[in-house]
Order: sequence, then structure tokens, then C-alpha cells
Amino acid sequence: MKANTILVVGSSNTDMVVKTSHFPLPGETILGGEFLMNPGGKGANQAVAARRLGGEVVFVGKTGNDIFGKQAVQLLAEEGIDTKHILVDENSPSGVALITVDGKGENNIVVASGANGTLVPKDLAELGEILKASGMVLLQLEIPLETVAYVADLAVGLQKKVILNPAPAQALPDSLLKGLYLITPNETEASQLTGIEVNDRDSALEAAKALVAKGVQNVIVTMGSAGAFVLSTEYTGMVEAPKVTAVDTTAAGDTFNGALAVFLSEGMKMQEAVRLACVAASVSVTRNGAQASVPFRNEIES
Repeated sequence: MKANTILVVGSSNTDMVVKTSHFPLPGETILGGEFLMNPGGKGANQAVAARRLGGEVVFVGKTGNDIFGKQAVQLLAEEGIDTKHILVDENSPSGVALITVDGKGENNIVVASGANGTLVPKDLAELGEILKASGMVLLQLEIPLETVAYVADLAVGLQKKVILNPAPAQALPDSLLKGLYLITPNETEASQLTGIEVNDRDSALEAAKALVAKGVQNVIVTMGSAGAFVLSTEYTGMVEAPKVTAVDTTAAGDTFNGALAVFLSEGMKMQEAVRLACVAASVSVTRNGAQASVPFRNEIES
């Protein structure tokens, strides 16, 4: 493994997507349109994004012993991702996500975690060796919080840079935040983590300051089509995203995080890394699907 290898520890799901004109009300049945089945899961999406954008990537996760899990691992391997450390749970199904995409490209997602929810610290006996050979660690919250905390603690102890994408939103202990190199909440997640309602640049700055006060080194609040607000040791301010017409926003945040990990691991300055990550995310929302929507390096450099 190369010194700037990115270790992604997280979830792998199969996404089942139905396109519809509008979201159903409680108790309402509506006729949707196109049905798509795609590989997904925040961890796997971020691993694919990092790989397609030029990173050396190792993925650690857990699937069930079923067709969804086998296919997910095969597709990750075909991307050129190191899948040797993906575990198989004989008793739980692989994770699935049921996704509805409306006419504006917005989505509603319900996840059945399956084997993702059984990835616990005792499964990660080899993690120390993998970490030593890695440069950066990318985490999300679709696996148990105790596992995220365990990986972060081990990585920070080995002086590795840890990026935490705190999604789906949930309360986090201060002990997890302390020592993180970077946290990347969206507006909703930043609001939940800090108690500050985030809806513009000024409130994003206040929330970011609150997270730095808890021990995070750098904060990026992603703000959808507006771009991202950055509070870092080398740059503070908004980074705008290119204007595009969104078709499907699934995995836009995952594309952003995977891209960011690659560019920062290459030694790129924070502002430029965030700018290119915004470009990558903007390209992804113009396409359908999760991993299918992730661009390659040459597409964003052009």
C-alpha cells in the first residue's frame, strides 16, 4: 500500500430506486416511473468516489452472505478498490436502501442496515496494520457508532488524518470529535451537532467554531447547490459550487467526501481541494444513481 492510501471504513448497501413525480403522503399509494437497482451505501460510495478520482483505496465493511453482498464486493473490486478486508456475516442480510426520487431530483431514503449494523470493534483485529500503511481515514455513520469511535481513536493515536462525514445525522460524543482532522456535516447535521440553526454563511461559521471548540481541527459545512463553508487552519470562507440542473442528488455528499479525501491526501491546499470536491459533487447530481453517478478525475479536471 502507498503512504497516501485512503482507508474507508463504512457501509455497503444495494440501492433500490423508484422515480416519481412527487413523494407520497402518509397512507397514499402513487404510481412511480423508472425502477433502478444500484450499488450504494455511504462507505462504499465514498470509496468509489475516492478511487475514481485517483486515490489508492482500501475498503473495510461487512455484507451478508447473499447475492447483494457478493455483487457489491465484486463491483468494488472491479473499480480497483482493495476488498480483502470486507467481512461476511452469515446471519444477517446485506444492507439495502429504499430510495424515492421526485421530479425535482430530491430524494427520500430508508435504509435497512443488515450486516452493516453488525460490524463491531472485535471484527477489526487487522485494523492497526491496515492503518499503519494508510495516510488518511474516511468514516461515516451507517455502521455502529462504537465502531466509528474505535476506528477514529485508533487512527488518531497513530497520528493519521481522520475525516468524519457525520451522516446520517445523530448525536456524537465529544470524545469522538476530539482530534479529528476534518468533519464535513451538511446544514442539518451541523445544526444537530451544535444546537445552532445553520441556514447561511454566518450561522455556518458559528456552528463550525463550536465544532472546533470541541477539538476538531477543520470543519466544512456542505450547503447543497450553494457550495460549502470552510473553517480551516489555512482558509475560512465560502467555496461556491458550479451551477447545474440536478437530476438525482443521491450520493452527492459521498462524492464530495471521497473527492476531498483524495485531494487532501495529495497535499492540495484546503480551498482548492474543496473547490474541486464541489465540482465532483455537482457533476454527480446531473446523473442517476449513487456509485453510477460518481465522475472520474478527467471529467472534473476538464
